[in-house]
Amino acid sequence: MSEIIEDIRKDLITYSDEKTKKSGEKFFKEGVVMYGVKGANTHLIEKEHYKKLPDKSKAVVFRYCDELWRSGMMEESIIACLWSYKVRKEYKPEDFLIFRNWIEKYVSNWATCDTLCNHTVGAFIEKYPAFLQELRVWAVSENRWMRRASAVSLIVPGKKGLFLNDIFQLAEILLLDKDDMVQKGYGWLLKVTSQALLEPVFDFVMSKKDVMPRTALRYAIEKMPLEMRSKAMEKTKPINKIL
Repeated sequence: MSEIIEDIRKDLITYSDEKTKKSGEKFFKEGVVMYGVKGANTHLIEKEHYKKLPDKSKAVVFRYCDELWRSGMMEESIIACLWSYKVRKEYKPEDFLIFRNWIEKYVSNWATCDTLCNHTVGAFIEKYPAFLQELRVWAVSENRWMRRASAVSLIVPGKKGLFLNDIFQLAEILLLDKDDMVQKGYGWLLKVTSQALLEPVFDFVMSKKDVMPRTALRYAIEKMPLEMRSKAMEKTKPINKIL
């Protein structure tokens, strides 16, 4: 294992450049530690080294993922996310605890949160929908990334029109969250779901628009027809009291 991990790190250093590193560190509001490798090159590196794994069983791949996550380096974390998704056909219910642990211990920015949850956790939930109830637990966590994860884990299922009631339940729980990363997360979820199920999502948004943070609202309606977007953005007129 150590040899492959070291080879990955050597390649990441080779493909790194100071300009990408500085722009990446500036781009994320949260402090991130990174080599400074462009996304396309990170993907090339992960694909090349995945081919070299002598054993691609889930247990072995997850051990590599743990090692990559522990480094704290952005690019290594992204590789861990991509590798964990490659073994999705082998997922078992007990793997949910592993994914939760990765989020709690290692996720510290939206990029790693979304890469892990959109794909790995999303695929798991599609396979084991009974775990949808666990996402509602994540939604009330003190950890902002757990709360964002609860929403973005359903991005791919939402695009397919799956789990609509659960998506609305999560949006209800997260509705008044003051964290902009969480607002953007559930707003994004409503947006992609609207592309599969426009009318019910529009009705939900209209029922919440007076209290929904504007950040979440703008994300949610971004792909809706202009007329719907205009209605959603209208501010409710105050009712004059009759004396």
